[in-house]
Amino acid sequence: MKQALFAVLLYLELSTRVVAAPICAYGQTGCHAPSLVDLFDRVIQQSARMHGISSDLHSEFEQFFFPMKNLIGKRRCHTHGILTPGDKENAQRLGREQLTEVILRLLGAWGDPLSQLHRSMSQDQNQDFNHYSSNKALEISGMVHDLREGVAIMAEKMKRLGVLGNTVGYVSPGSLVHSSAFSFHKQGELNSMDHHDLLYCFRRDSNKVNNYLRILKCTTLPGLDC
Repeated sequence: MKQALFAVLLYLELSTRVVAAPICAYGQTGCHAPSLVDLFDRVIQQSARMHGISSDLHSEFEQFFFPMKNLIGKRRCHTHGILTPGDKENAQRLGREQLTEVILRLLGAWGDPLSQLHRSMSQDQNQDFNHYSSNKALEISGMVHDLREGVAIMAEKMKRLGVLGNTVGYVSPGSLVHSSAFSFHKQGELNSMDHHDLLYCFRRDSNKVNNYLRILKCTTLPGLDC
């Protein structure tokens, strides 16, 4: 377990600052234990990068497959059952515990759909774009997993510092949204419109995660320039 947490923190290390000792989660002997500010900065940077990739992929997908169609409309994403604040003011009114759990639930709900998206795109040998996009979907899938682990580590740090209640736990993926609940789920291959809807919904949710992490940092660490 400690080795896994150590690997996650190394993966999330996006800063160019060089430290003398290796980074670890709980400050074992010989390790550099990151501060809560460091952990927030890492997960926010990672979530921003994840959202940027998802936005680019969604835009490129639309331009490639649907250049002449107006696809603006109301979609029912599979995460619609996860209650999320609709704006900054409502997010700020949520307690830190509630906002942390919303972030963990959103990230946990995307493991299976992104894997499904990658498999579906990689099986389509007729479109050159799908080879590129399936690799990006696989990259995003890995980023979601690592970011969720990073947020869980950050939450544990917050608990130890007394700024987060012990009621916040690691939300089990089994308690989240199952693939049978996908509004776009089919008993067969996904088509281009299904791929588009998945990318649209993930772009929306990844933006929420990034915004919520920024708000959580500001409400947890007052005095910062937010």
